[in-house]
Amino acid sequence: MNSKLNIVVRVDLDHAKASVIAKGHVTVHSVNALYVVVKRANSLREGLGVELDISHARVDQEALEMLHASSETHHLPAKIDPQQAPCTISVLAPRAAARRAHSPALIAA
Repeated sequence: MNSKLNIVVRVDLDHAKASVIAKGHVTVHSVNALYVVVKRANSLREGLGVELDISHARVDQEALEMLHASSETHHLPAKIDPQQAPCTISVLAPRAAARRAHSPALIAA
């Protein structure tokens, strides 16, 4: 898998949805690039739902936790969005990462 991050954005303003699709390697450093893209998509329309699809990316656990935190709080990190605009973001994570995030036994394995 390529370590370079490749991001594609699809926007459907009629249905107030945007998809941000990332492939490559998502790290604690490159996650900021995803946040910037999500912020720009979120600014297109109030109430836009943003789906972040990282299911085909290699995602470091710490980066995944950061993304889930933004999903839960409905805000992007303050350094990315100082105004803290509401952001409805859902994260589609890789299956293996999703299992690790919910199962401590798999982390130790």
